[in-house]
Amino acid sequence: MSCWQTIQDYAFRSFGYGERLLPRGDFTLCQQVTLIGSGMIWNIYFGVIAVFIGFFIATAVALGKGAANPWIRKPSEWFIFVLRGSPLFIQFFFAYFLFLSLKSVSPVFDAFTSAWLGALVVLVLNTAAYSGEIFYGAMRSIPRGDIEAADAYGFSGWRRFRRIIWPTMLRLAWPAYTNEAIFLFHATTLVFLSGFPAWQQRGDALYYASYFADKTFNPFIPYPILAGFFILLTLAVTGIFGLINMRLNRHLPQERRARLRLRPNLIR
Repeated sequence: MSCWQTIQDYAFRSFGYGERLLPRGDFTLCQQVTLIGSGMIWNIYFGVIAVFIGFFIATAVALGKGAANPWIRKPSEWFIFVLRGSPLFIQFFFAYFLFLSLKSVSPVFDAFTSAWLGALVVLVLNTAAYSGEIFYGAMRSIPRGDIEAADAYGFSGWRRFRRIIWPTMLRLAWPAYTNEAIFLFHATTLVFLSGFPAWQQRGDALYYASYFADKTFNPFIPYPILAGFFILLTLAVTGIFGLINMRLNRHLPQERRARLRLRPNLIR
């Protein structure tokens, strides 16, 4: 079988399209690269959706933590404390068994026991907690003069938040938020190790890398391939977030524009 035929058969196998059976023997480098790359589609899916939804939840959580009303502030503080204080791996297990219990109560929760939705909910809430703390810190760091200037121009309430507080908060928080987004994409590999099952062998990149490592008894080929894909993904995320950072700082002089630096979190 040629490499091109392998790509046609397995490029979208993680979504259920293409060859149904996995290779059983005589594993080629092309098969390993193609199938691990196919699994990366799920990792990108988890990361992109979690970052997008988690961004808005994090903004709300940051505002809640900064609210004067304790009925709003305390739930936000506990949300951040619990999800930042417990390991993501444990959160996956608790969420899976919670959704499994709720499934017996109502069939509505049946979809939540699958990785594509249940694991996504956990990732969204986890990144919202970390990002909410980042946004809250940035909001507290907004220069007092900016807020006073907004008051002097008659900005108040939602208008002041939308025109002054929110853009400044994003500009200050963006470098740290970029690192959080990178770590989130790396954390998507934990979905395979969590309690959420891979339906019909439609796993993520780590699922296929582990499959080849188990079958060949040689982890030094599939796992470096997996690492290579994530390095490329990290470069893509850094580039996209870097463009957004330039957009956020476009009004500043060139020498004052903050540049993004890649600082991976080795320990969360």
